[in-house]
Amino acid sequence: MLTTTLGTDGPTVGVIGLGCMGMTHAYDPAGRDDATSLAVLRQAVDLGMTLIDTADVYGPYTNEELVGRGLAGIRDRVVLATKVGLSLGRNRLTRGMAGMERNGRPEHVRQSIDESLRRLQTDHVDLYQLHRVDPEVPIEETWGALAETVAAGKARHIGLSEVSVEELKRAQAVHPVASVQSELSLWTRDALTDVLPYCDAQGIAFLPFSPLGRGFLTGNFASVDDLPEGDWRRTLPRFQADTIAANQAIVTAVRAIAARRDATPAQVALAWVRAQGSYVVPIPGTKTPKYLADNAGAADVTLSAEELSELDALPAPEGSRY
Repeated sequence: MLTTTLGTDGPTVGVIGLGCMGMTHAYDPAGRDDATSLAVLRQAVDLGMTLIDTADVYGPYTNEELVGRGLAGIRDRVVLATKVGLSLGRNRLTRGMAGMERNGRPEHVRQSIDESLRRLQTDHVDLYQLHRVDPEVPIEETWGALAETVAAGKARHIGLSEVSVEELKRAQAVHPVASVQSELSLWTRDALTDVLPYCDAQGIAFLPFSPLGRGFLTGNFASVDDLPEGDWRRTLPRFQADTIAANQAIVTAVRAIAARRDATPAQVALAWVRAQGSYVVPIPGTKTPKYLADNAGAADVTLSAEELSELDALPAPEGSRY
């Protein structure tokens, strides 16, 4: 697979990474299978998808444990990323992001890194990310605690998720920001306004999560009834009966380009994301070998200027993200 670096000073990674959340959290609970997920993790590394992304809150904790088992013996071949700063709220049965609480207290960061390393079966992570900024804690204090993990050798680099340019600048004044992870896809383009251009200018890697619109852009979901029972996406505004029908126009355009290119809709959607910046590394999630290979194939798809313009002109989706 083609490679790039995580920003100007970061490690080398494949241009497509792997998000691991869905292996244990939020999506298709009845379809999870640890053995298959473990095989997918190792297959991803063999395909060159060397950026592996997880978080302590996924599960909670079970995702890091799974990733740790999956990378046993091949840890030195990957750039391992995890996150801190979210925890399940009082309703621990709530699926997905709803009901989660932000925790940016320095003592929480200091404790969590050690727990994550134990679950991941490693002595360091390559990228430690603040999952969300805690409005009750100055970002300088939280970021200072993450910087301590670098000084202690427990993390090589640190990054942020879902932040504003102002928050980025405040963090940078304390310690270099290696990456920003935020949602970016053909139906979520908010980051293109200011955060992604700022990252590009500063040489900061940008890691789009949900680059396939939570699977919608693959063309596999024409109705909310196509989603598995218990799947968190059934609660999201863009997957409701009226909005999912309206949003099919976006998928139709992606499919048309895919047909012309002898590619899949997922590959076209990922190629558009990759084209948005110098250090953009999408991290689509999957727990299926077939879709993993499909996503990896996006590394070989380069869209023309005309195709990019056609996709840029697509309408905004109906419905909010959450």
